[in-house]
Amino acid sequence: MVKIIWTERSLSDMRDIAEFIAKDSEKYAKLTIEKIIDQVSILEKQPFIGRIVPELNDKRIRELIVGYYRIIYENKEFSINILTVHHSKRDLNKRNLNTNKD
Repeated sequence: MVKIIWTERSLSDMRDIAEFIAKDSEKYAKLTIEKIIDQVSILEKQPFIGRIVPELNDKRIRELIVGYYRIIYENKEFSINILTVHHSKRDLNKRNLNTNKD
């Protein structure tokens, strides 16, 4: 089982998502965050379940899709770094994901 590490960016993304959705619905904001967290927890046992991020074409950088959100993570040997939770309508190429090449 690998360790899940939420980066500062991914935690900030989660706060922003919750705040944005909560403007219309506190309930839906909570449900969305719960769905994202549930999907991430699957990575502990199945770290390769996500697809390779097409824009990056790096086998270590993968993603899970939850609704409109892309959970982008880096698969390391003993850990999973959640890099960002990104809205699918936004341009990922404009984001610096700060992956460390080992």
